[in-house]
Amino acid sequence: MKTEWKAFLADAGAEFDNEDDRVAHFGNPVREQRVTLSGLVFADLEYLGVIAVHGRDAGDFLQSQFSNDISKLDENNSQLNAYCTPKGRILGLMRVFRRGDTWYLRLPADSMEAVIQRLRMFVMRADVTLEDVTESFLRIGISGKAAAESLGAADIPAEPDQVTHNRELTILRVPGIPSRFEVFASSLDIARSLWDNLNVQGAPVGEPAWRLLEIQAGLPSIFAATAELFVPQMTNLQLVNGVSFKKGCYPGQEIVARMQYLGTLKRRMYLGRIASDQIAIPGDSLFPASGSEQAVGRIVDAQPHPDGGQLALAVLQIASADANDAFLGAATGPAFELQPLPYSFPD
Repeated sequence: MKTEWKAFLADAGAEFDNEDDRVAHFGNPVREQRVTLSGLVFADLEYLGVIAVHGRDAGDFLQSQFSNDISKLDENNSQLNAYCTPKGRILGLMRVFRRGDTWYLRLPADSMEAVIQRLRMFVMRADVTLEDVTESFLRIGISGKAAAESLGAADIPAEPDQVTHNRELTILRVPGIPSRFEVFASSLDIARSLWDNLNVQGAPVGEPAWRLLEIQAGLPSIFAATAELFVPQMTNLQLVNGVSFKKGCYPGQEIVARMQYLGTLKRRMYLGRIASDQIAIPGDSLFPASGSEQAVGRIVDAQPHPDGGQLALAVLQIASADANDAFLGAATGPAFELQPLPYSFPD
């Protein structure tokens, strides 16, 4: 995090995580959780990093590596993409957008190094350059019924997955109820001005509150702890426009396609409540009531909920989900209680 931006956030009341520069909260995390689900809120998105990809062959290169159809992506849209291993397991999950001839990959910062290293292995003689440009942007998330109005006179994306560019701002509308936006500011002054304007009617919140909104929207995140654990369909990527089954080859494509057309999906991602204030972390295991030591699921992400306990996304065996038979950490742990996702599973 830029020193000047961190000082600005500290002056605004930010309390930082002890281990890094990520904002934990602004003094009252319980109140933040409550207002996050009902009001206008905004958050620093330090936990997300950005990779820039440019060069004459950049588009074709990304098309050959990612799960979605990059060829259909223009400057006015973004899309989710999985970067898979040859075994079809997700190494990195990113939202991709463009500005001019540069492609930007937005993904959890702790998974960036592995993704960049793997991509560079396949560049070979292609005219492609990959750079970590995280520090080139200040990233702000905005959520609420008045989120669009709070951005002022800027050109605002009207629908989820749409993108607009306004001089020093790139604005992504991302899925979620209420409306949600991710703003990428290339200027410290612009970011400060936006933050101050939002502070008139909205409330700043920490990273956990923003991740709660991601969970509520049923959108998976792949952190370093969960890299290479899931095939795209296990995280419902095919239901949130993160996979194309009509494009050409990419690493793991054969396995992903086989699961879609010939295989039987035995695990998928579910939304659930867990009645425990000991917040689960990505990769934590879920077990059946039988006491078996064989895990039936893994946590994708979990964050505190204003009504107590936590809201979580977890990849579970479908049979275990149907039987409501999943408990965090052990058979005697708190139950994973299913909640409705904002989208439906196919028959």
